[in-house]
Parts: sequence; structure tokens; C-alpha cells
Amino acid sequence: MTLAHSPCVLLIESDESLANQLAFDLKEAGYDPIVAHDGTNGIQYSRDRDPALVVIDRMLAGESGLSLCKNFRTSGMRSPVLVLMARDTVDDRVACLEAGADDYFLKPYRAEDFLNLVRLYLKPDIDTSEQLRFGDLILDLATRRAILNGRAIDLTMKEFELLKYLMEHPREVLTREQILENVWGYDFMGESNVIEVYIRYLRLKIEDEGQKRLIQTVRGVGYVLRET
Repeated sequence: MTLAHSPCVLLIESDESLANQLAFDLKEAGYDPIVAHDGTNGIQYSRDRDPALVVIDRMLAGESGLSLCKNFRTSGMRSPVLVLMARDTVDDRVACLEAGADDYFLKPYRAEDFLNLVRLYLKPDIDTSEQLRFGDLILDLATRRAILNGRAIDLTMKEFELLKYLMEHPREVLTREQILENVWGYDFMGESNVIEVYIRYLRLKIEDEGQKRLIQTVRGVGYVLRET
């Protein structure tokens, strides 16, 4: 039985059979699933229910799941987004992350693996008032928000994890390999520009126009959080 306080999970899946299976397994695991079979209803449900987690099939009927993911991020959604994918290539992974997804799950569907991933992203917030500080920038680990000169900044899960990793290693040059391994946990490099995309997202949020740059690029190596 789903409890009233159970986290709401929005499923956007055009395959009715798979959608029903996902919803059944989520409900059995104690979550509160809601199903949309297309992007239009998915957007409406996201506004009405403010889900704790969104699961999108990359191959929605008539629409790209990645386009929908980009739409959610552009509109300011902070909830974690997982993408269901049928292929597992470097290009597929990169496209998924660049669209703003936090993670992906490969078909064929396996309930246990899927629920483990859901639990990873919906584990309870840590009851702590601990904060990381770097100059005027504060990262509150309890609210998962950044604060710059008294201004609260909302972050997506991956933006938070990337900034947290940088702030845990201030003034230390971090390679792209280190960042991928510790923030995304993926072992792929090639031509991936996922890190560059998320660094750009963070810079837009935490570096006021005309102010000093906090996240600096070390050409050919990676990035470093340090004073200009």
C-alpha cells in the first residue's frame, strides 16, 4: 500500500505495458507512481504533482524523451530525471546527460536494478546543517542549495554534486577523469563534453556577470575552484 507521504514518481512512457509494469513495481516498493503516456501530459502532471523523481523513455511516441528532458530543465525543474534507453554507447550516454538527465537505465527492464537506481536518487535528505564555504559562496548540504552573497541558488542534483566535489577540493586542479569518476561514476572520455556543459550551467548560476570567475579552466587538464 502506498502511504500518503510516499515520494511521487512521474513515469512518462508511451509503451502501456512497460508503463504499467514500472508503476506496479514502484507502488510495491512504497512509491507513489503517476503515469503519462506522452510529453504533453507529462508536462501537465509535473506541474500538478511536483514529482520527487521523473522517469522518461528516450523513445516516446511522436517526441524525443531527451527534448522533453531539456524542456523540464529549461523550465527550472530540479527533481532528478532518469532516462530509459535501449542503447548504451558513449554518444547515447553523453546525449542523455547533456539533455539534463541525472542518470539513465538500460532496457530490457529489470525491476531490481531499476528500483535500486530509484532508491539511490530518492534516499532521504541527510539531517545536517553542514555547509561548505569558498569565499562568498556557500553550499548548504541539507537544502542542497548554493548561497552567494545572501542569494539562494537552486541546483539540479548533478549541479549540486559537481559543485560539492569542486568545493571539497578547493584550489586543487581536478582532471576530467577525476570529475567523471566522482560525480557521474562513468568510465568514458572520448569526445564527451558533458563536464563542459555542466560547468557552464554552474557558471551561469554562481558567477554574477562582471564578477570574478570561481570555476577556472585549466586547458588540457580539467578545472579548479580558486580565486581569480
